[in-house]
Amino acid sequence: MAQKHGKKYLAAAAKVEKDRTYLPDEAAQLVKDTTFTSFDATVEAHLRLGIDPRHADQQIRTTVSLPHGTGKQVRVAVFAQGDAARNAEQAGADIVGADDLITRIEKEDFLDFDVAIATPDMMGKVGKLGRILGRRGLMPNPKSGTVVQPGDIGRAIGELRKGRVEFRNDKTGLLHVAIGKTSFSADQIRDNFAALMGAVKAAKPSGAKGVYIKSITLTSTMGPGIAVDITEAQNLSVVEE
Repeated sequence: MAQKHGKKYLAAAAKVEKDRTYLPDEAAQLVKDTTFTSFDATVEAHLRLGIDPRHADQQIRTTVSLPHGTGKQVRVAVFAQGDAARNAEQAGADIVGADDLITRIEKEDFLDFDVAIATPDMMGKVGKLGRILGRRGLMPNPKSGTVVQPGDIGRAIGELRKGRVEFRNDKTGLLHVAIGKTSFSADQIRDNFAALMGAVKAAKPSGAKGVYIKSITLTSTMGPGIAVDITEAQNLSVVEE
């Protein structure tokens, strides 16, 4: 059954030419021009990759530091004890705890945070939260830079606050990454998109064969998709201020 769209969506979609791929700069502006929500919508990049997620050597899980952040206030929880916990508190972590935090998550299903960091010595205990944290994408992991040494906690929290985000492919080989808000300027969206493309290229799995990036679409919350020229997107670089 075909999905029915409202007048606002149809008016926004009419601004996007069918069967056309846009240059990154054009797409960054168009994603702003086609938003129609009453709230500050999220801008997302969706990439279809030529990978087979069934194979371990074709998985993508990494991070990117967006130069202009995500536009979202990131709530950080830290599993740490002793000096590491004090470092986390001084660095401005929203939630800091050890056994007490683990118990709270287990018994109260407490998940009022966006990202979790842990020191290596805590991972043995945090591991038993895998079922709870894993399904929400909150499990600390060295690949995502969220298992850190005590002396690096402040740096890790700072990077997350500034706009470091983790991304991974889904089971169909797609990437869905939030790269800002429609209140951002077109240049800010373009720069964040450029940073993402650099990270995606750098994360190409060793087992990936053939065409790596098959399609790229920019969209805003509830807005129409905007196809982006793949070649131009792969040659994009962040503009230094």
